[in-house]
Amino acid sequence: MGFGLLASLHHGMAADERPSTSEDAALRRLLAREWDYRLRQNPTFSSTLGDRRWNRAWEDLSLQAFGARSNHYRWTLKKLDRIDPSKLSPADKLNWGLFRREMALEIEELGARWYLLPMNQREGHQTAHLLADDLRFQSIRDYLDWNARLRGVGRSVDQAIALMREGIRTRRVHARVIAERIVPQIAKQIVDDPEESLFLKPYAVAKETGVNLDLSKARREAVMAIREVVIPAYQRLEQFFQQEYLPACFEKEGIWQMPDGAELYAFLARKFTTTRLTPDQIHDLGLSEVSRVREEMEKIRHRVQFRGSLREFFVHLRTDPQFAYRSPGQLLAAYKAAAKRVDPLLNRVFRTLPRIPYGVEPIPDGIAPHTTTAYYRPPAADGTRPGFYSVNLYRPETRFRHEIMALTLHEAVPGHHLQIALSMEQGNLPHFRRYGGYTVFVEGWALYAESLGDELGLYEDPYDKMGQLTYEMWRAVRLVVDTGIHAKRWSRKQAIDFFTEHAPKSELDIANEIDRYIAWPGQALAYKIGELKIKELRALAQRELGVRFDLRAFHDAVLLAGALPLDLLETRVLEWIRTQ
Repeated sequence: MGFGLLASLHHGMAADERPSTSEDAALRRLLAREWDYRLRQNPTFSSTLGDRRWNRAWEDLSLQAFGARSNHYRWTLKKLDRIDPSKLSPADKLNWGLFRREMALEIEELGARWYLLPMNQREGHQTAHLLADDLRFQSIRDYLDWNARLRGVGRSVDQAIALMREGIRTRRVHARVIAERIVPQIAKQIVDDPEESLFLKPYAVAKETGVNLDLSKARREAVMAIREVVIPAYQRLEQFFQQEYLPACFEKEGIWQMPDGAELYAFLARKFTTTRLTPDQIHDLGLSEVSRVREEMEKIRHRVQFRGSLREFFVHLRTDPQFAYRSPGQLLAAYKAAAKRVDPLLNRVFRTLPRIPYGVEPIPDGIAPHTTTAYYRPPAADGTRPGFYSVNLYRPETRFRHEIMALTLHEAVPGHHLQIALSMEQGNLPHFRRYGGYTVFVEGWALYAESLGDELGLYEDPYDKMGQLTYEMWRAVRLVVDTGIHAKRWSRKQAIDFFTEHAPKSELDIANEIDRYIAWPGQALAYKIGELKIKELRALAQRELGVRFDLRAFHDAVLLAGALPLDLLETRVLEWIRTQ
């Protein structure tokens, strides 16, 4: 499919060897048309990018819409195949190949019907109010658009219920432990007084954010929409969960219980890793990495002169008050201090840094008990909103001091923010590459970024280094427990016990993580596999180039073409090595 010609992609720039052809123009028209289609089909994604054209709409979640999308992608693939890749410039040849791969994957994923599980404990209709945090509210039109979205909540919820009913019929359902987490989240949307609704937040914070508008009429309309549409919709959703969905859920964990569970999990593993590794191969790789990281942890235990076993050292790290925080405010201050410590050091190992800034913010209280330690929210494409490093302040006594630095390197810089913001700033790339990506690259890079703390002098304290190893072990454990649950029929307790034995994460974090893997099969495989490939390519470049190896130039070679599947990343780095 023309993936081999990457010689022109030096430092992310497409320096074509010859002028653009009519085939190039045809491809670019097709890519532009399909990007617009993607935004129309995903209006909330469009809104978060800063495109306001569909700010009044939710995604169409009807079964008919999913069928229409599949047909559209098949039509697009036929159009794409009418373009002769041998007549494209080298840069557009790569774009053609990447887009063709993406279309084929979309068709396969729609065929897998994972959309019949539209909600989990981390995202779904019960968290729909959080969309407002990613929107601009600067004019009356913005508030009226939000009100229109409130009026559309009922239809969207009913569509989700219809999907889940089809999931019940075809045995595409969650494990009961996941559905039980969702029910109290839905309940938070059912309030006696519409003024207390989470959906009213844009009005509640208007003055704090500097909005100087007369919102009295728009606010009354919002309250009415919440009373008449939003609250009844969530009442229907809660009733559906209690009466129909919970009784239909699997009592055990793992998608092996679904009719085509083995094939589905193999597809998800392939999708998230961009490799052909089988679940068994991934499981064995995980066990190998667990063993390797464990040896590094033993070195830290000896270095700090802890006299007990490694398991006892883990208990010490989990329970000694010196490693914990006493208040949410203290914990938030620690995250912000870590970010400020990293920022000025980046030019030691990076030649190109993003212009888009980032901030540190708390994860909303409503989802904090059910989600992970932190996550990253990308910036708006139009530059009107920075990226955000979102941190979990729930039960600060379970968040450990020695984990703060590694987590900051992963979620902020040089991890997610640096990589994603840089990708968004590459104006020479088509939109689907600037604002899309591959989980294995994005998460693999962020895990690799944690290891850069050594070169930046951020792990001089052995406990901070232990925190980094804890996070690396966490991702190695993921390979074992994700495949264990979904391919080897492990129970939730088996997975929790394995995690607890090999990493000093808190019990709360471990339970939340295992439930995340149960609800989101395959996604957790991406981190370690991506990181190992980047480290492998760096080691290769160092061997081949010797004293000519420049880490800053290597990072440009990895980052400035946007996120890539691992085979194409390898091709790109090999070509970069040759040009050096």
